[in-house]
Amino acid sequence: MTTTTSGAAEVELAIGGMTCASCAARIEKKLNRMDGVEATVNYATEKAKVTYREDVTVTDLIATVEATGYTAREPEPVRTGPDAGGSPPQDEGDELRPLRLRLTAAVVLAVPVIAMAMIPALQFEYWQWLSLTLAAPVVTYAAWPFHRAAWTNARHGAATMDTLISVGTSAAFLWSLWALFFGTAGTPGMTHPFELTIARTDGAGNIYLEAAAGVTAFILAGRYFEARSKRKAGAALKALLELGAKEVTVLRDGREELVPVSELKVGDRFLVRPGEKIATDGVVVEGSSAVDASMLTGESVPVEVGTGDAVTGATLNAGGRLVVEATRVGADTQLARMAKLVEDAQNGKAAAQRLADRISAVFVPVVIALALGTLGFWLGNGAGLTAAFTAAVAVLIIACPCALGLATPTALMVGTGRGAQLGILIKGPEVLETTRKVDTIVLDKTGTVTTGRMTLLAVHTSDGTHEDDVLRLAGALEHSSEHPIAQAVASGAAARIGALPAPEDFANIAGLGVQGIVEGHAVLVGREKLLDEWAIALPEELRRAKAGAEAAGRTAIAVAWDGEARAVLEVADAVKETSPEAVRRLRALGLTPMLLTGDNKAVAEAVATEVGIAPEHVIAEVLPQDKVDVVKRLQGEGRSVAMVGDGVNDAAALAQADLGLAMGTGTDAAIEAGDLTLVRGDLRVAADAIRLSRKTLGTIRSNLFWAFAYNVAALPLAAAGLLNPMIAGAAMAFSSVFVVGNSLRLRGFRPADR
Repeated sequence: MTTTTSGAAEVELAIGGMTCASCAARIEKKLNRMDGVEATVNYATEKAKVTYREDVTVTDLIATVEATGYTAREPEPVRTGPDAGGSPPQDEGDELRPLRLRLTAAVVLAVPVIAMAMIPALQFEYWQWLSLTLAAPVVTYAAWPFHRAAWTNARHGAATMDTLISVGTSAAFLWSLWALFFGTAGTPGMTHPFELTIARTDGAGNIYLEAAAGVTAFILAGRYFEARSKRKAGAALKALLELGAKEVTVLRDGREELVPVSELKVGDRFLVRPGEKIATDGVVVEGSSAVDASMLTGESVPVEVGTGDAVTGATLNAGGRLVVEATRVGADTQLARMAKLVEDAQNGKAAAQRLADRISAVFVPVVIALALGTLGFWLGNGAGLTAAFTAAVAVLIIACPCALGLATPTALMVGTGRGAQLGILIKGPEVLETTRKVDTIVLDKTGTVTTGRMTLLAVHTSDGTHEDDVLRLAGALEHSSEHPIAQAVASGAAARIGALPAPEDFANIAGLGVQGIVEGHAVLVGREKLLDEWAIALPEELRRAKAGAEAAGRTAIAVAWDGEARAVLEVADAVKETSPEAVRRLRALGLTPMLLTGDNKAVAEAVATEVGIAPEHVIAEVLPQDKVDVVKRLQGEGRSVAMVGDGVNDAAALAQADLGLAMGTGTDAAIEAGDLTLVRGDLRVAADAIRLSRKTLGTIRSNLFWAFAYNVAALPLAAAGLLNPMIAGAAMAFSSVFVVGNSLRLRGFRPADR
C-alpha cells in the first residue's frame, strides 16, 4: 500500500474468480460506488488498482469485491532476483492444470459426439444414446466453471459472458434430453444430417448434443490458450524481475561475508568480482571495470566505470574487481522501479478500452434480450420450435465478447514488456494515445542531445609544436586539478596518448588556470589572461583559433611552456554521436524537433547545426524555471508537444508536456515526471519509444476493431438462423485467440538500429 501526495491511499488487489471482461466491469462498478474510492480492474492481469480515502480500509475494499461474488487479496510485494517470479515454473503449470484437465476431457469426449452428428455414416442404430453418454460429462464436469460463475452472478443480480455460455449449452443439452426421452429422437435408427441452415421441423426428433459439447470444448480451448498466452505476454516483466543477483559478498569488519541480497542495507560495501552481477544500485569506491548493462538497458557496448561512478543493480561486471557502496536497496532500486512502472502501465486502461468496458457492461443483458427476441420472432413466423431454438442458442454463443476484454490488456502487456527489454518504460496506456497526436518534440540540450560533461574537442597548435607534446604536458598538469574543464583536458589527453607523466610542481591560480613543472618544462594552462601575466602573447593563428572556438560557444584554453604560447584547446559539452541520427528518425516520424537550453544562442545554434535542427527551432538562454512556460507557449500555438529531458530543472516541463520522455540516466525527479522513461542515455531510443508506443496503440485498435466487427457481423447471422451453435462457439473462441496472437506480434518489435 502507498500514500499519494493528496493524502489518499493506493492499493493493488489481486482479484480471483473473474472469467471475462464483464466480471472486471462489474467489480470496477461496485468499487467505484464506494465513497472516496476510484478503481480500475484489469481482466488480463487479474488486478484492481484502487485509490481510496483514509476513512476506507483495505478490508472494506476486499469485502466489497467478495460481496460481488469474487475473491480479493493484497498481492505479494515486488521482488527482484531469481525468486522474483513468485511461484516456480511447476506452480504455473499446476495453476493451469484444472483447466487443462477439463479441456482434455471435453475434447476427448466431444470429438466423437461431433463426428457422429456431422457424418451420417457414423450414425448407427443407437448412436444418439452414445452421444448423450459422452456429452453429459462435458456439459456438467467440463463446463462446470461456466455454470458456477453464472450461478454466482445470478445470485447478485448480474449477467456475464459465463451466463451466455451456461445458458446456451444448458439449453442445448436440456432440449436434447427432452427430445430423447419425450420426443422421437430416441427412436432406434434415428438420423439427422449435419446442416448449417434452418430446418423447419417440430424439433421433437432433433438433438443438439454436438452443439452443447462442441461449444464447451471450443470455449475451454480458447480460455486455455488465452491463459497460456497471457503468461507469455507477461514473461518480459518476469524476466526483468529475475535479472537481479541472489547473493552478495559484503565487506564487514575487514572480512568478506556471503549474504542474501535481501539483507543488504544502504551504506553497505560489497565486492563484485569479474563475471558477477552487481547486487544493487551503488557507487564504485574501489577499482575499475567494464560493466555490461545490455540485459537491463539494451545497450550492447560495455560501460567503463571507476571510483565515484554510479552502477546499477542486475548489470554484469565484465572486467576487474569492484568494491561498491550500496545507495539503493529493495524496492528503491532502478530494477524494482522499472518493474513497478511496467506493472502499473499494464494495469491501466486506454481510452479505447474504457469504451469497450462500457459496452461489455451492458452487452450481456442486451444479448439475452436479443436471444429471447430471436426465439419469439421465429416462433411467431411459423419457423418451428427447432429453428427458433437453434437461432436463439447461436445468438447466445456467438455474442460472448471475450475478445473485447482482451484487446487492450494483452497488447499493453506485450508492448510494455517488450519496451522494458529495450530500455523503454511506458508509464500508462493513456501515453499510447498521446504518442499518436504529438507533432513537436522539444529536446533539452545538456545531457540529452549532448553528453552533459565537458570534453576535449580540438587541439590547435602553433608552428613547430607537436600535438602529442601539448596533450602530454597540458594533460599532466590538468590531471592534478579537480576542475571539470581540467578533468576534460586530462581525460582527453590520456585517451589519445595513454599514460600521463606526473608534474614535479603544481599550483592552481584561482579563476585563471594552473601552472607547474612537467618533464622540466614550466607549463601554463588556462585563460589568456594567465599568459598575459607572464608576458606571453598568443600568435595570430592561435588567436584566430581562440576566437573561432568562442564564437561556436566553446571554452578556449591557452597552453604555454618555456615562455612561449604553444596551443589552444577547445573544450565543450560534446554532442552525443547518436544525436544527429536520432533527430533524423524523429523527423521521419512526422515530428518537428526543437532545441531548448539555458546556454547562450551561439552555443545552442552550433549544437543545433551539428544535429540537424533548424536555427529557427532553437530556444536558447531559457532559465530552468521558464522551461515549462516555453512548453505552454508551444501548446498555446496549437502544437501537441513532446519533451525530452534528464534533469531536475526539466521535471516541470516534462509534466506540462503532452508527452514527457525522461532519460533514465537523469534524475529521479525527471523520471517520475515523464510518461516514457528511456533507460539508456541514447536519444535514438526516444524515436524507438514513440514507434513502439504507436505500434502498441495500433495493435489495440486493430484488436478492438476485429472484436467489434466480429460481434456486429455475427450476431445478425446467428439471429437469422444462419449459424449452427457449434460453429458459432468455434468462431467465438477463435476471435479471442486471434486477439491474443495479434498482440504477441509486438514481441518482434526491433529498434531501428538493429
